Amino acid sequence: MSYVSEVSSDDAPTVLIVDNNQMSIMRLREVFRKRGFAIEVCEDGDLAVDEYIKLDPELVVMSLDIPSLDGHLAALEMREHGGDSRILFIAPNRLSELAVHATYSAGAVGWLAKPVSQSQLDEIWDQVLGPIPEAPGLEDIDELYPEDRIKPEPDEIELPPIAELPPIGTLPPLEELPPIEVEQTQTSRPKKRGRKVLFVLIILLAGAGIAYQQGHLDSFL
Repeated sequence: MSYVSEVSSDDAPTVLIVDNNQMSIMRLREVFRKRGFAIEVCEDGDLAVDEYIKLDPELVVMSLDIPSLDGHLAALEMREHGGDSRILFIAPNRLSELAVHATYSAGAVGWLAKPVSQSQLDEIWDQVLGPIPEAPGLEDIDELYPEDRIKPEPDEIELPPIAELPPIGTLPPLEELPPIEVEQTQTSRPKKRGRKVLFVLIILLAGAGIAYQQGHLDSFL
């Protein structure tokens, strides 16, 4: 992550602050704002090298304990690229021994203990603006992380050709399956027995009625 401050004057010198501690970044922004710097902030060591190449800042304030690429290696990458930028390390007191070694190795102009104050920077400001030291650590940069420097080369050994697979034999034809016999069942309509019974009952009732009437007629006669 990187971003620029509100200072955008073309004449203002640029400081690249590389730190991932937000409180430290706020203090450093205020310190260098008072000195009239255009401020760029980066929170990643590997990305900081790219920003350094793009911006060519006058000053780099680099924390040693940053992610992806520590401050020492990032500073060596910057020095290897070239340029006249001054590098100032910042580190907590527990890393003071490492800060002294990194300052010498990367040819930094000095280092400050966190949290950085305006008075701390004022005390070494003449040293910051002084000559840029040599960076003897550049001679050992390949040994610091050889896995990132060694590039794999293409294999020159010719690989044997892949053996051809034997042809697939002809499969025997499948036997014909016997036909499936389907029994056809005929569904007969239900007999209309109910209608016949009703018809017989009607005839019987009609006959009984006629016989009843005949009986009455005979009584009158």
